[in-house]
Amino acid sequence: MLDIRFVRAHPEIVKADLAKRNDTEKIAWVDELLGKDARSRELKVATDTLRKRRNEIGKEINALKKSGGNATALIAEGAALPQKIKACDAEQEEIALAIRNYLMRLPNILHESVPIGKDESGNMEIKRVGQIRTFNFEIKNHGQVAAERGLADFERGTKIAGAGFYFLKGNLVFLDLALQKFALDLLTDRGFTPVTPPYMMNRGPYEGVTDLADFEKVMYKIDGSDAYLIATSEHPIGAMYKDEIFEEKDLPVRLAGISPCFRREIGAHGLDTKGLFRVHQFTKVEQFVFCKPEDSWGIHEELLRNAEELFTSLSLPYRVVNICTGDIGTVAAKKYDIEVWMPRENTYKEVVSCSNCTAYQAVRLNIKVRDPSDFESKRYIHTLNSTAVATSRVMRAILENYQEKDGSIVIPEVLRPYMNGRETL
Repeated sequence: MLDIRFVRAHPEIVKADLAKRNDTEKIAWVDELLGKDARSRELKVATDTLRKRRNEIGKEINALKKSGGNATALIAEGAALPQKIKACDAEQEEIALAIRNYLMRLPNILHESVPIGKDESGNMEIKRVGQIRTFNFEIKNHGQVAAERGLADFERGTKIAGAGFYFLKGNLVFLDLALQKFALDLLTDRGFTPVTPPYMMNRGPYEGVTDLADFEKVMYKIDGSDAYLIATSEHPIGAMYKDEIFEEKDLPVRLAGISPCFRREIGAHGLDTKGLFRVHQFTKVEQFVFCKPEDSWGIHEELLRNAEELFTSLSLPYRVVNICTGDIGTVAAKKYDIEVWMPRENTYKEVVSCSNCTAYQAVRLNIKVRDPSDFESKRYIHTLNSTAVATSRVMRAILENYQEKDGSIVIPEVLRPYMNGRETL
């Protein structure tokens, strides 16, 4: 969320940013928020004054009694103070909840390079990489070819768990593992520490990393508990250092999260109904970085380069897209997508999301870095995340882009060492 001190100092920036997002309803919230903030500070002064007066009265009453004076008026004043303090505290608590509600729902401040647009049609293509293959035969749907070759079983996955679940079998299991290990090797060579996080999170920490009001509809909640199955390892890793303070010498912290991801929302029809692209459960290797604010924009480009290198190494054609104001969501200040070429649909599909969240998550989670020249001085860190590989989506791309006329699938050369030298599935 935004720091209230920033909103207080720069309301015009917040309003202009909301206008870029075409989020006119929330523009009025800024003045409402500042009004409640001003009242909260008035109440704090009033409460502090009342508490100070309560301490003073006790001394005055004692002094007056010792001198033989009449303390009736002071006693009456003192007796009324606890109720006044209680009333101020209650109003302040109510206002604090309202302020937090506003702050939790106001989006991050966008970087100036984010293109303005109402929806995904306003996203800006930055570049295209790789040669698109020309096929002299009709490409089979990735789910069809996987099922025909005994590499996946969608029917039995649906039978026991419902639509959006599947069994991977045989060499497709090894391909899944090969993609994970390849991505981890690439990231560890660049200073990332592999992390396997908890696969569940409690609501409090979860609200620190994402807007649950928007995200909750795609998440699985555990009945009878406060826990949710994670939708991505970004979320538990982001909350990993909640309420902690980094030393500057320890930043940046680069982590490579690997986990299953659980999501209720899947494709509703067509090629996404039976296949690997939009599913309820998949495995992902995620890049996550905690860093000093002045370093985050350079690191954002670094994360994109890492993801691009992975797809270049796999020889999969892709494009990079700068996500526009109407499609970017609440948390990121800037987001790139990498979209890989899907020849059967003759289009690019999103496989990587690469975001700089600046201090937005850190404010929610209270994660700071200490100034080395001033022990008492602290500031919020920046957090960044990017997909390295969501294996189900990349497997779909491989099953289509590397498909041969006889239905066999060539294994990308870079993955063969991870599959005991095999050249085809």
